[in-house]
Amino acid sequence: MKVLLLYPLYPTTFWSFKYALKFISKKATLPPLGLITISAMLPDHWDKKLIDLNVTKLNSSDLIWADMVFISAMSIQRESVEQIIKECKKYDKKIVAGGPLFTQCYDDFPMIDYLILNEAEITLPSFLRDIKNGNPQHIYQTSEFPGISQTPIPDYKLLSLKKYSTLSIQYSRGCPFSCDFCEIPFLLGHKVRTKRTPQILAELELIHSLNWRGQIFIVDDNFIGNKRKLKIGLLPELIRWMKEKKYPFEFITETSIDLADDEELMDLMKSAGFNSVFIGIETPEEKSLEECKKIQNRNRDLLQSIRRINNKGIQVSAGFIVGFDSDTASIFQRQIDFIQQSGIITAMVSLLNAPKNTKLYKRLHAENRILSSFSGNNTDFNTNIIPKMSFQDLQAGYGKIIREIYSIKPFYQRIRFHLKNCKGGFPKPVKISASNIKAFFESVFIMGFINKGRFEFWKLFVWSMLRGPIYLTNAIIFAIYGYHFRKVYELASQQTFSKSHN
Repeated sequence: MKVLLLYPLYPTTFWSFKYALKFISKKATLPPLGLITISAMLPDHWDKKLIDLNVTKLNSSDLIWADMVFISAMSIQRESVEQIIKECKKYDKKIVAGGPLFTQCYDDFPMIDYLILNEAEITLPSFLRDIKNGNPQHIYQTSEFPGISQTPIPDYKLLSLKKYSTLSIQYSRGCPFSCDFCEIPFLLGHKVRTKRTPQILAELELIHSLNWRGQIFIVDDNFIGNKRKLKIGLLPELIRWMKEKKYPFEFITETSIDLADDEELMDLMKSAGFNSVFIGIETPEEKSLEECKKIQNRNRDLLQSIRRINNKGIQVSAGFIVGFDSDTASIFQRQIDFIQQSGIITAMVSLLNAPKNTKLYKRLHAENRILSSFSGNNTDFNTNIIPKMSFQDLQAGYGKIIREIYSIKPFYQRIRFHLKNCKGGFPKPVKISASNIKAFFESVFIMGFINKGRFEFWKLFVWSMLRGPIYLTNAIIFAIYGYHFRKVYELASQQTFSKSHN
């Protein structure tokens, strides 16, 4: 059997880092971890080829070669998925599909031959058995959540590593919390299921043997969902392994805000090489936190919690939402003020959306307030719900937040705040190489001589240079982030304006 593992294209979004990646000559931020995990579950004697459309093109010869095409996708990749399906049908290829998009919306894809839904540890073996026996079914799904202590090491050897800025691994699935706008309870459940420590170390050993050095994203939706296992299991062994290997990696992950309450856990994470976490802050408004059942964020000083994490040398990136039913016109300035006071550099602000199968979706559907399917794009000035606030006011307020937090001056103020207060919570200085030197001078040329905000850029440049190479290096990196974010929001704003006038 010849299998083509095909990963759809991401549009230009906040997390694509498209405009930032150009400076370092990378094609994509992250590889398709789901597909290379599936590859490791397929029979060893099958021939497998991976094509990630974010880093390479699909040729007709690839489809002609394949007996079967495997696709995994998220909601935001839907447009690319539809194009892939058309191409596969031209060549009469059987399509096998799984992942969040298909698990959520499988009824939208009757043209897919075989749908392997939910988690593959349960549904894929049944499909493989039926394929072998010559009687495969159309849909394989389950309501169970499997243990992942036997999940194989992903097929990292299929990747063109040099085309990615970050590699990824997974330690756990599931989240103990139940935010009503979140898909995770439906997709992965509340019980936190983890890999064994030897599994994670074996994955890291393989990645290390492939000569990867640098950033690794642990893609868990809440890495600290089971704190006890981390403290007595993974983290002490990871600290030992990192020391033995002379600290080849830097880790980033997602956690809940209650990380700030556990000094021991923060210390262990920092010692293991974690320098950044993404946290769903959502809103400083208590009524809105209550509305969306974000219990872990309620009744706490959110700014102080962020500072505690920063003070351990761990950078906080965060998500924010406007458009809750309890939001009033004052929320927009409150969000701006909070973000500036927090010093959060990477602040993803979104309009409230309701993904299918969430509690929010079910409630708003019952109230006839669902407009369309969820696009998966958190930064496109649109929503799939009818908000309580007028949509025009909501969209205008959202635009105000974006303009103010990503304008040059306030953004560079946050960079300085972070570099002064995070106590080492930023990447190590990049290695001196021809490509990195080129990236440095190109970024300085674009932001210091061509783009608007040149005066503010040079202020940041001089301020950080006087404090040392690591400050200057990371000031430039964060300035590039800002360059990307402004480009993304400008594009989203233009597309919104264009649609509204058509």
